[in-house]
Amino acid sequence: MADSLWLTIIGLGEDGADGLGSASLAALAEAEIVMGAARHLDLLPEVQAERIVWPVPFADGIDKLLALRGRRVVMLASGDPFWFGAGTSMMRHLAPEEWRALPGVSTFSLAASAMGWPLEATKCFGLHAAPLTRLRPTLAQGVRLIVLLRDGAAVTALGQYLTTQGWGNSQVRVLEALGGPRARRSALTAADLGGTEFGHPVCAAVQVAGDGLPLPLASGRPDEFFDSDGTMTKRPVRALTLSALAPRPFQHLWDIGSGSGSIAIEWLLSDPSLSATAIEMDSIRAARIVPNAAALGVDRLHVVEGAAPDALATLPMPDTVFVGGGLSASLLGWIYDTVPSGTRLVANAVTLESETLLMQAQSARGGDLLRIELAQAAPLGTRRGWKSSYPIVQWSVTL
Repeated sequence: MADSLWLTIIGLGEDGADGLGSASLAALAEAEIVMGAARHLDLLPEVQAERIVWPVPFADGIDKLLALRGRRVVMLASGDPFWFGAGTSMMRHLAPEEWRALPGVSTFSLAASAMGWPLEATKCFGLHAAPLTRLRPTLAQGVRLIVLLRDGAAVTALGQYLTTQGWGNSQVRVLEALGGPRARRSALTAADLGGTEFGHPVCAAVQVAGDGLPLPLASGRPDEFFDSDGTMTKRPVRALTLSALAPRPFQHLWDIGSGSGSIAIEWLLSDPSLSATAIEMDSIRAARIVPNAAALGVDRLHVVEGAAPDALATLPMPDTVFVGGGLSASLLGWIYDTVPSGTRLVANAVTLESETLLMQAQSARGGDLLRIELAQAAPLGTRRGWKSSYPIVQWSVTL
């Protein structure tokens, strides 16, 4: 071992030592200390190392492990430690030269093999500590999911969630203790999962079926998906606004004057690496934003109740800013003076006063100015005619 290399993370399956390679067995033989969950320690062969049970909750064990720095330590994890696994939680605490990983077969691979499903075409979720609502954007007829779950009670909760979303006819294979002698497989529909006990470790392979309402993949989801008081960026304008915002991986959005949160939520639906802060001064509207986000399967949205720019002063700097409400010369001036160069700014205006602000801003700072005029067919006496909405002026610029 190199002097600085003290930690080996070993991925362990339900078959224990039988599933370990020679490098993992050698690391166990050389270790002074082996630390892992009680279930993992019970799967080990006889070793000379001291055994330390990882406490619950998981976070409580991190400092305990780090205190062993400088000794030869093995950390046990399930399967592949870096696919919704425990290894990822350790990386922010370790330098690259301090550790190595010897992964095992992931539960996802075992489940796909048990089902005969192509893993590259199957949606995989690790929901040990994450809400079931994360499944919402993927739920559509025929979609295949493999979902890692915390325990047997979470299997019942999964069935209830799928059923309430209209997917109670989904075929669910509950896979317990995959890859080991206790392996068990149960075949039920989502609606029938209640009342059956399942043991840990457990995952579910789901073939989605039913008459639920799939979430469209493109920006500009129907307005009915958002609870609001009517004050929100409507579907066609929202689609054009998301196009102007042009989300890119790992970017953070400020959604100022967020209303129902629809812009921030659709931003987050674009990619799981994105994050957003919704700023809304109306307390009733602000209270709707998190439930709206949860209903559509995103939980990376921070809500700040307050008026801009005062409410922005302590926030982490954004990569992109959208102003949908509360547009003023003072707000634009604060944004110009505060956000980093290269920040993308998009603002929508409805009133003549705010429209004038954007025309002046475009004249001074460049960017694109777009006037959006929409009309929908509506009854006109015994016939139909076009009913126009208020025009929207949109300014988009990279500062």
